[in-house]
Amino acid sequence: MKAFDVKKGNVVEYNNTVYQVRGIERSSPQGRGGNVKFRFTLYSVPGGNKFDLSLGGDDELKEVELSRRQATYSYKDGDAFVFLDDEDYTPYTLDADVVGDDAGYIVDELTGCYVQIIDDQPVALQLPASVAIEVVETPPELKGGTATKRPKPARLSTGLEIMVPEYIGNGERVLVSTLTGEFAGRAD
Repeated sequence: MKAFDVKKGNVVEYNNTVYQVRGIERSSPQGRGGNVKFRFTLYSVPGGNKFDLSLGGDDELKEVELSRRQATYSYKDGDAFVFLDDEDYTPYTLDADVVGDDAGYIVDELTGCYVQIIDDQPVALQLPASVAIEVVETPPELKGGTATKRPKPARLSTGLEIMVPEYIGNGERVLVSTLTGEFAGRAD
């Protein structure tokens, strides 16, 4: 697959090592006729070693065949996160270094997750597009202020910190985009 087709969460092979794509930066060169460059932040699977790779948009990366199993977050075992397969309840244990920053989106009973498996080993996690998380600490709305929508910081029950609109209060559940890490609306 071409570099410009690669998305976050894809699993690719490079130099006989399997990696999950965790970050993608695009840089367009100055001047005409320059090729777009992509800088991928890759983590080896399994192992979680970080590797930065720069490619041109037409460069090829080999996508790895893996199985994706829909699973629900069940519990934490030490530093590891345990997900249960939605069909046959197989437990998949993912270490904290595999989950990485995604830990901030994992709430009790989180559904819609996909565990990626290579050779029967759970190697990576794909989160749903957005997750509902409770706000535990945010400054109160300023009364009598102008009607501007100033965002304010909020700390969520998972430890994640995001900016939320002024009308959001403690104890409310908000939707957070797992792609951008930004406020995506009120949760029901």
